[in-house]
Amino acid sequence: MAKAAKTTPDRDAIIDALMALAAERPWDDIELSDIVERAGITLAAFREAFPSKGAVLGAFAKRIDVEVLAGTSDELADEPARERLFDVYMRRIDALTPHKAALKRINVAVRRDPLTLAALNQVALNSQRFMLAAASIPTEDSLGPLRIQGAVLVFANVMETWYDDDSPDLARTMARLDRELKRGERMMERADDAQRAFAPFKALADALLDGGRRLRREGLRGARRRRHDEHDEDLGAGEAQDPAAAI
Repeated sequence: MAKAAKTTPDRDAIIDALMALAAERPWDDIELSDIVERAGITLAAFREAFPSKGAVLGAFAKRIDVEVLAGTSDELADEPARERLFDVYMRRIDALTPHKAALKRINVAVRRDPLTLAALNQVALNSQRFMLAAASIPTEDSLGPLRIQGAVLVFANVMETWYDDDSPDLARTMARLDRELKRGERMMERADDAQRAFAPFKALADALLDGGRRLRREGLRGARRRRHDEHDEDLGAGEAQDPAAAI
């Protein structure tokens, strides 16, 4: 079984304190002093562990990532990619369930703050890179960035349904996840088709660009040779007219 990432007691206490506070009050009302008091640590210890509230959220996301990844197995290795990712996402939702109230409040707050939203998108990109890897879906090829950002959008849409889905079997959430994954799969198939269709044009463009660079390099070398030859001719003419050149 995979080992969980090591964290310090202070970091764990801070994460737990922030998520507990977020379940009780609006995100914007939570001050650093509130987190410190709930965690039972000093402000200096908080600063040593994290630079901001947002960084604590990033650490929380990483904690969830590790929990999901630790439960990954090869049981669905022969299933289609959509089924493998469905399993990963349902395990992620299970891991997030104890923090549902907090996450719902945080979601409402960050929508009003573009800077925080952009920062959390980067956190989500990092998480989804590993979620896709857990489902054995490539992330490092030319379409990798598109798959990762698409996965962020898919999971964000599913979360919107999950926030209001209080049924024990999460039927609405699973139905939304199935729809989003099918739609994402179709989009990636179109992107893959487009990449193959444009591959010859890209190769031609690369060849033309490379040819243009080569012509420019040759032109520069030719110009340098001409300047050098002209300089030699001028120098030679000067020596013929200068009496001191005979010394």
